[in-house]
Amino acid sequence: MTATTAPLRTQDLSEGTLGVALLHIERGDLTSARTSLARAVAGGVSAGANASLFHGAPALEFVLSRASRVDRDVRDAVDRVVAARLAAARQRQASGALPHPAEFDLIQGMTGLAALLLSRGGSSPLLEEALGYLISLSRPVRVDDWMLPGWWSDAGPGGEEMPGGHGNNGIAHGITGPLAVLSLATRYGVQAPGQRDAIEVFTRWLDRYGCCYWVTHDQLCDPEPPTRQVARPSWCYGEIGIARTQQLAALALGDPVRRLAAEDTVARVLADPVRLSRITDASLCHGWAGLLTVTRAVAADSLDPARYAPLIEDLGNRLAADLDRLPKPGFMEGRAGARLALDGTDATGWTRVLLIT
Repeated sequence: MTATTAPLRTQDLSEGTLGVALLHIERGDLTSARTSLARAVAGGVSAGANASLFHGAPALEFVLSRASRVDRDVRDAVDRVVAARLAAARQRQASGALPHPAEFDLIQGMTGLAALLLSRGGSSPLLEEALGYLISLSRPVRVDDWMLPGWWSDAGPGGEEMPGGHGNNGIAHGITGPLAVLSLATRYGVQAPGQRDAIEVFTRWLDRYGCCYWVTHDQLCDPEPPTRQVARPSWCYGEIGIARTQQLAALALGDPVRRLAAEDTVARVLADPVRLSRITDASLCHGWAGLLTVTRAVAADSLDPARYAPLIEDLGNRLAADLDRLPKPGFMEGRAGARLALDGTDATGWTRVLLIT
């Protein structure tokens, strides 16, 4: 596959022209950004059930706001999306059913929508309600004779039927995402009732189970913690994304021990050739660009940022060598996101969409 064969999906931030517009905005090329934005909205913009931080009106708001171009109609549409999703979540909770990951995750769910509301600056009743929903996931639920985490899902990681269900740990699709939003909200001075307790619940879960991409029912019932996997240490799933979130949680809780442990994890993982051999492309989602961007954020909040300088240099070299091999042009898995990471700037706050800043 050549670099020109993968088509762009218009109003999609992940792999559409909205992601390309984000690159242009960060680089200050507003003429090219307008061209990409016009292409993105040419067929309309979704404010329906499929709208999320990475698709439709919420994605458009995030990109426009990076250029300080806030459209009132778009923001109103986003508010309606959030309200509808919250109402659906409350109805599901009242029924006693378990959530689908798409209800709460970053890519499709309330974590992403809460992150967008948080990026507006300051608090609001809608943001506090969204945070309250994420906090509610920290409370266990009884299903038959079992007490399960509030984010436990009958669906598998890919939405497939999974006997016994699973607890997802990734920042893109699992409980690390809500933890990151709640921790960042605390950092920005936005608090909802129960927020600190929820942060502590989620961090303790990741202390025990964060060594796995997800946890099965058998692992949950095992009195012993699962064996640590030597897996791809990416942003979306794996040790690097979780470690950055644990660092953010430590900053929110004022926990220097957890903070140092998270920072040590990043340094240890990036010095391990076996783990790095699991990285096979340059993308933000699961490749070198994601590792580089997260490591910069970790270093910026570390008491010893110099320890990461050689690691950042190495990741930058690996990214530069592999970037042009990416077949997709977009943001999460394509060249636009990889170029943003290689440029190394964050003047627009584009990294907030990854829940690392």
